Amino acid sequence: ERLDDRSRLAVWHEAYERHYRARLLDALQAQAKRRPSEPQAQPRFLLFTCIDDRNESIRRHFEEIAREHATYGVAGFFNLAIAYQGIDDPSTFPLCPVVLTPQHKVAEEPLSAEAPRAEARRKRLQSLTHASVGLEKASRSLLWGVIVTAFAGLVAALPMLAAVFMPWIAGRVRKKVASWVVPAPKTRLHGARSQVDESASIAVGFTTEEKVERVASLLENVGLTAGFARVIALLGHDSSSANNPHVAAYSCGACGGRSGGPNARLFAQMANRPEVRLALKSRGIVVPDGTWFVGGEHDTAADTIRLFDLEEAPIDLVPELEVLQAMLDQALARNAHERCRKFASASSSLSLDAARRHVEARSYDLSQARPELGHATNASCIVGRRSSSRGLFLDRRAFLVSYDPRSDEDGQVLERILLAVVPVCAGINLEYFFSSTDNPKLGAGTKLPHNVTGLFGVMNGASSDLRTGLPLQMVEVHEPLRLVLVVEAAPAVIRAVVERQPSLKQLFDNAWVHLAALHPDSGEVSTFSAARGFEPWTSPPSRLPEVDRSVDWYRGHDGILSPAFVAPDKALLEEVGRGV
Repeated sequence: ERLDDRSRLAVWHEAYERHYRARLLDALQAQAKRRPSEPQAQPRFLLFTCIDDRNESIRRHFEEIAREHATYGVAGFFNLAIAYQGIDDPSTFPLCPVVLTPQHKVAEEPLSAEAPRAEARRKRLQSLTHASVGLEKASRSLLWGVIVTAFAGLVAALPMLAAVFMPWIAGRVRKKVASWVVPAPKTRLHGARSQVDESASIAVGFTTEEKVERVASLLENVGLTAGFARVIALLGHDSSSANNPHVAAYSCGACGGRSGGPNARLFAQMANRPEVRLALKSRGIVVPDGTWFVGGEHDTAADTIRLFDLEEAPIDLVPELEVLQAMLDQALARNAHERCRKFASASSSLSLDAARRHVEARSYDLSQARPELGHATNASCIVGRRSSSRGLFLDRRAFLVSYDPRSDEDGQVLERILLAVVPVCAGINLEYFFSSTDNPKLGAGTKLPHNVTGLFGVMNGASSDLRTGLPLQMVEVHEPLRLVLVVEAAPAVIRAVVERQPSLKQLFDNAWVHLAALHPDSGEVSTFSAARGFEPWTSPPSRLPEVDRSVDWYRGHDGILSPAFVAPDKALLEEVGRGV
């Protein structure tokens, strides 16, 4: 009663955040104590995804399907800051965090045998563009305006109505028609060069030494220097939607709000090069000759995955790649089903196939204000080995960053990782925090009346100030919590890294991010404050709920759930293996 309104709100909010923090830290501490000490079996498939919180669920489902699946989380540009030019792009654009400036240009080019098809595609696209411009000019003329507008309206009415009332069918038809009108040629990324040209402002491709450095650095950062699977898939991510001026906010933040697919494809191309494999051996990274990297792109709205350059894989790996695609399809169906529980328009009794169809239809729907929920409900970031979080149901709330503290005694690798991921994850978290705390002022309000202005912002209707922050439809289910960063490392190592980096120290000392340490040996958790440093985390003993599958925990719930341990039994895994 002695507190004023502002102080009382602060106390309630501290308790609100501590409630989530306690459940998360208790779960991680319990997981650390039950973590198996014996070495894991050789993985059948390794899956790399972006650290994005939306990938927490796809990784969990992929690992639920089979124990011999393993996953890693890395920044979605895959250590490749590039200026990229796709086959239909008029110029390059950066695929890297916005704080970086690309020094290498990479272009998508048709295969030599596909050159005629690529040229025909270019000419057809050019003709369609000219026709579109011509119709636009005619619609503004005094003589032809009424005729062209009426004719174009009649032609466009049916597809528009179909896109609103039958989005799944309309989207599939549109894709089929597009592939028939402008068929895409088979392509390859041009990312090689023989020597460094110091006079060039931007290099075209990478030298062998640069490829080795990029590949080795990423593998060393996650601690993958042995135990390679025969097939290693790297998935960049993007998000598809219709009529959405905020689409960049749904795409890959590590790629500047664009797709990470080209980066994943390029990394796989580099890692498959014989000269790169040979040079990696000198750094203690022995990639077996039978191992193959394949790049791909995950559409987080439609829950589809496209794998690149499959025709280049060794013939003996074709059956294994088919199994991988089937496993990914199972994980995608489960992922879509989990996502649907938070969509008001999705029935709670949807089957897996119906759930995939529902999320795909949302990405095609011209009238859909919520094609996906983006980073909504993000609340934590876990930096460490997958064993520290594998099997935990974290409800798509955690950024997951792979890091092995056992091979990084001085914290040099950890320092690189924290400098890269903490500003990004904290930035996303605070963006959602403020936009949901006061959406009319700090967010963008409802997106329904938004008009794109000058191709650099949105405003309400025809006249208003430019709107900042995120629209209401992206944050309406969000809990405004400051990020909880849990690092699997000794507190002394973390503290030394923070003291060397003022930007990190500012975030932690001023409590913009709550910092905690998970000791890699004892599994004990410590929490940090600027006044007291690291202190042991203590809480009443609690038992972590345990289920066989993720669906057993979230079924019947549309709100945010606390952590649980997912431990599929042997019989269930055998059923999955038979396709049940």
